[in-house]
Amino acid sequence: MKITAKLLKCAVPAIAALVFVAAFCGLFGQPKVQRYGMVIGIKPEKIEAYKKLHAAAWPGVLKKIKECNIRNYSIYLREIEKGRFYLFSYFEYTGNDFQADMAKMGADPTTQKWWKETDPSQIPIPTRAPKEFWSVMEEVFHSD
Repeated sequence: MKITAKLLKCAVPAIAALVFVAAFCGLFGQPKVQRYGMVIGIKPEKIEAYKKLHAAAWPGVLKKIKECNIRNYSIYLREIEKGRFYLFSYFEYTGNDFQADMAKMGADPTTQKWWKETDPSQIPIPTRAPKEFWSVMEEVFHSD
């Protein structure tokens, strides 16, 4: 079949439209995003040190977070009851194996050193699941 200018003129817009639709529908491997909300208590006397540490987060820790397919990561602080403070974290996971990525993060020496700095500030909530430190929260609503 001979490709003519007329055929190309018709085919190119059609192919471009198909590529757009495929990209829009996620057919080119757009990562599936899983949203996570987590909660943990924080000792009131440790709040300022915790804020200071996170204001200058270690580059190796940030790098490992990205390598483990986590993006759009935020931590919030709130006093829920008088003298009782909690941290809420939100992040989006774009990988294919959350448990494997978390094991990879947990095995990282820099992350382990970071956790030795942060963990003494935190208080797991009483209703946490077994082996949970930060407690995973149930998503009850989402809107894009």
